Amino acid sequence: MCQLRKIVSKLGLNVNNQVTNVPEILAPAGSRPSFLAALAAGADAIYCGLKRYSARMAATNFSVTELADLTQLAHAKGARVYVTVNSMIKPGELEDTARLIHDLERDVHPDALIIQDLAVVHLARRVGFSGELHLSTLTNAGMGAAFSMMRETLGMDRVVVPRELSIDEIRMLAQSCPEGLGLEVFIHGALCYAVSGRCYWSSYMGGKSGLRGRCVQPCRRWYTQENKQHRAFSCQDLSLDVLTKALKTVPQVSAWKIEGRKKGPHYVYYTVSAYRMLRDEGGDPKAKRAALDLLAHSLGRSGTHYGFLPQRSQHPVQKTRQTGSGLFIGRTKGGKAGPHIVPREALLSGDALRVGYEDEPWHVQVRVSRAVPKKGKFKIPSIRGKQPPDGTAVFLTDRTEPALTNMIDRLSKEMERLPPRKSVEPDFPSDPPLAQRTVSKLRKSSVRVMDVFRQSSRGAFGNDMGLWLSDETLRCVGVGKGGKVVWWLPPVCWPQNQDKLLDQIGAVLKMGGKRFVLNTPWQIALFENTEPLELWAGPFCNLANPSALEILAELGFDGAILSPELGQSDYLAMPEQSPLPLGVVISGNYPLCISRIAPESIQAEAPFASPRGEEAWAVAYGQDSWVYPNWAVDLRGQQNSLEKAGYRLFVNLVEPIPKAVAMKHRPGGWNWDHGLQ
Repeated sequence: MCQLRKIVSKLGLNVNNQVTNVPEILAPAGSRPSFLAALAAGADAIYCGLKRYSARMAATNFSVTELADLTQLAHAKGARVYVTVNSMIKPGELEDTARLIHDLERDVHPDALIIQDLAVVHLARRVGFSGELHLSTLTNAGMGAAFSMMRETLGMDRVVVPRELSIDEIRMLAQSCPEGLGLEVFIHGALCYAVSGRCYWSSYMGGKSGLRGRCVQPCRRWYTQENKQHRAFSCQDLSLDVLTKALKTVPQVSAWKIEGRKKGPHYVYYTVSAYRMLRDEGGDPKAKRAALDLLAHSLGRSGTHYGFLPQRSQHPVQKTRQTGSGLFIGRTKGGKAGPHIVPREALLSGDALRVGYEDEPWHVQVRVSRAVPKKGKFKIPSIRGKQPPDGTAVFLTDRTEPALTNMIDRLSKEMERLPPRKSVEPDFPSDPPLAQRTVSKLRKSSVRVMDVFRQSSRGAFGNDMGLWLSDETLRCVGVGKGGKVVWWLPPVCWPQNQDKLLDQIGAVLKMGGKRFVLNTPWQIALFENTEPLELWAGPFCNLANPSALEILAELGFDGAILSPELGQSDYLAMPEQSPLPLGVVISGNYPLCISRIAPESIQAEAPFASPRGEEAWAVAYGQDSWVYPNWAVDLRGQQNSLEKAGYRLFVNLVEPIPKAVAMKHRPGGWNWDHGLQ
């Protein structure tokens, strides 16, 4: 294990000694010790969340008062602080969110907010927030055509690009950056199987939404297909390590981002230190070796470059490698004294160990109470009377070395000596009424039902027909018939597919098409003239409150289909508050997630089962893999109450069901009864 004193000697504690004209190293912090560890390692910026409205609610996170003190110290050290307000906001939470941003502006003075929900744009304007606005990767904002709109219309200063992008795709996006807009690129940390902002797995199975920071990580579990078990969706960690040198050639990349707000100070210090070496001294072979050694001992998962190098892409799900976090330290052995390990590395007092995996009955996390030398013996306690079988893997998941503890303590004392914070009490503005605008004909019209297909088909008598836009559906519809179809754009558009999507939209317009459903807000930038068209925001825009709809109205949308994650009370409250006509997915097949990764150990279009017996299937559409549960959304019994509330569009999503998949008849209310958490 690397000695921290060597790192301290090489890097020092002077975070003001920054290299100019280089991307900042952006560190995660989910707790006070991790925040201070980031400063000790010389992070240029730190991102962290509050105890509400954060996409990592499982982290400890911060109160406004605590974050104010830490931010004052960070600013004194020349480091920036970004606060994540990147949760999907429900209608009843707008006032609370506005007050939270107001309190941040008054007491914390963060340099930026990282946002997912477009309502935050409206709320930040309302309370006079003076910092920057950064679009979270959860917004799936990887369309260069929309960058000018993001900058000029929404006032964005930075876009956090999807983790799936290659260096070539990042360069493509960089060419579209207007002046004042930078890119933030993930370089290290956990990977989700799903595209960020396109995962509903945790929510569909139990109401705990990843878009609200409450994901229970169903992708990390065992799944069974044809009597074979695999962790088919559990990814390794992203680790670009030496490849980050390619990012230094892209001046629009403002920040190298390290994931890990649930990690401890050891991980934060080691990863920040490593990437500082690679950025500032990457040409020195000794520094490069030291940085790689730090990353190897940072206690994350095994690493992958993923798709960063398109010519040498790596599948992030490796069937032969473990994907639990931590440094492998040994395997359990039996004997009269009970299970124990002979550690491959010396253990320090206070080290945290994980025995096995969380879904195994003998899984336990233990703290080392006294130091154990390399090749010594450490006894493993049983849990609930269950002992791990011989050969169970044991991982070192967290540690705090004395040198790091001393650095954190010194910074804590330094913070106590800072002068008292000056706080100005700005007035909290009352909520202004939504902008008055001409009510659309659609809002006055009768209720419509739309059936959406993958292939050209006829909907039920009297229903609108929707088609997912593709080369195949364009060929099937033909000239002169495009005006009868509502064209659905894909929920994900990768940079190299943007021109093709533009061509497809052009083909629809030539055949008389005028009605579209856009499944990211950014797709409106693909239309030169929206006036003669009818453009609805689709369910994948993850819309859940009237302030977000106000922003969409400003952008030129004519209506919006709300997020299917909402519960009954939120659904029924929205129409009265909305500046736009509203729709809802009333029935059909909604994906658990959309991914750029085809699962290698799962056969496509064949059922697989979770540990609880829930079945699903995966199917490829274009470059992406869609995973569907074998029971459908079904709110048809609620249609009368939704109509009375004011909904005017009801959508049935009709997916082709593979022959091997048997759909189950079970309640399809999603979060209707228990509400979105």
